[in-house]
Amino acid sequence: MAFDIVETTIPKIQSALSSGEITSRQLVLMYLERTAEHDRDGLMLGSVIEINPDALFIADAMDAERAMLGARGPLHGVPVMLKDNINTGDKMHTSAGSLALADSFAGEDAFIVSRLREAGAIILGKTNMTEFANCMTEGMPSGYSSRGGQTLNPYHISKPTGGSSSGSAVAVACNFCTVSVGTETSGSILSPASLGSVVGIKPTVGLLSRSGILPLSNSQDTAGPMARTVRDAVLLLNAMLGMDDTDAAMGASLGITHGDYTGFLDGSALQGARIGIPRDCYFEEVGDDLRALFEAAVRLMKDQGAVIIDPADVPTAREIRHSSVLLNEFKASLNAYLAKLGPGAPMRTLKDIIAFNHAHPMETLRYGQSLLLDAEYRTSGSLTEPQYLRDRAADIRLCKDEGIDAVMREHRLDALLFPADFGAAVMARAGYPSIVVPAGYTPDGEPFGVTFAGMAYAEPMLIRLAYAFEQHSKARRPPSLRSLI
Repeated sequence: MAFDIVETTIPKIQSALSSGEITSRQLVLMYLERTAEHDRDGLMLGSVIEINPDALFIADAMDAERAMLGARGPLHGVPVMLKDNINTGDKMHTSAGSLALADSFAGEDAFIVSRLREAGAIILGKTNMTEFANCMTEGMPSGYSSRGGQTLNPYHISKPTGGSSSGSAVAVACNFCTVSVGTETSGSILSPASLGSVVGIKPTVGLLSRSGILPLSNSQDTAGPMARTVRDAVLLLNAMLGMDDTDAAMGASLGITHGDYTGFLDGSALQGARIGIPRDCYFEEVGDDLRALFEAAVRLMKDQGAVIIDPADVPTAREIRHSSVLLNEFKASLNAYLAKLGPGAPMRTLKDIIAFNHAHPMETLRYGQSLLLDAEYRTSGSLTEPQYLRDRAADIRLCKDEGIDAVMREHRLDALLFPADFGAAVMARAGYPSIVVPAGYTPDGEPFGVTFAGMAYAEPMLIRLAYAFEQHSKARRPPSLRSLI
């Protein structure tokens, strides 16, 4: 085939499909062959945990429909990978990387998956992830799960992948799929996207439905697109939009969201944009190599006409402390999810999962299950703990009202700018959106991204800025998939 899937984009694929240069069946086969060569062979990156056995049949159906009726839209016939905590009502499992859930099948698609199918996307498979979205145990490396093993960073296999959407980032970076879907509670899209040199959009909580996604936190979870370009990420975002009345978080989005975010792809958006840099706290662990890449990105933005307010510190940054919110919400959210799987489900409660792991320690407890135990035995599952209630209120006050909102209004900012995922926690607790874009590589080849962040439903502005930066920096390059260092 003359068509090259390496670094291709959704518009290029649609052009090739429309002209007859390729078919969706051929596209699927090319991705499968590349995955076979590099993911479970060659470097053995371990990013893909399962392949959809019906992928080729779906591709054939999309090819036939295109020939008869034309394309449904930009995602028609495009292969998409899903993180392994996103339900599919098909022949694939949804396990969150856990062997305890290795035989678990969802009864129906997650809302966002049904939207992708309606858009004509081909669900190619599922990606590995940090088990239970990194709520399994302390000290477990990012990208590891008992079911999927260890996902490796294709740019430098001794470096971390970031988590928990590790496989989703690596699969996109290595061109095992066109785009992928990750999920984030606190950095789980931003971190692996930065370390995988891909674009990751962590939307406002409530922009996308969370129904049918194995949860960690009711207050912070969201799905989001991962892609090699901002445009592709936005096209994937568009395909997942839709009002889901069963997700209470979506009610606040009425009247302030958009059906199509591609209109905000503006290459000149940096001109006059007011971008603030929160230095206090957020740069204390940024090493010299990453700091140099960040400062180079800031200079590029200035050259393109951005007004940089530096510093623009979050007033409450040093007041934000460890929160019990995630631990308390995990048990309540997971048990509610498992109960909906029905009486035939292999696991009905968090306690069942703990017992399964205890009975199979060699396979499941390589790093232990301390966080699962804490969630089961240190929380009630009813969210009535005084400390949880105080922490939830403090997170909103310190991260949102007196934090992000305060600094952005004081300096009249269009966005905040963070190195990599260093601002992920404060944005996550506020429920606010962020977009990370590739910004370069350290001398030893480790990828680095910059993150644009804003207040609730600021996706239009963040897309503008991320796209403009991407167009002027052109920083991303694919991994060689040959180096063993």
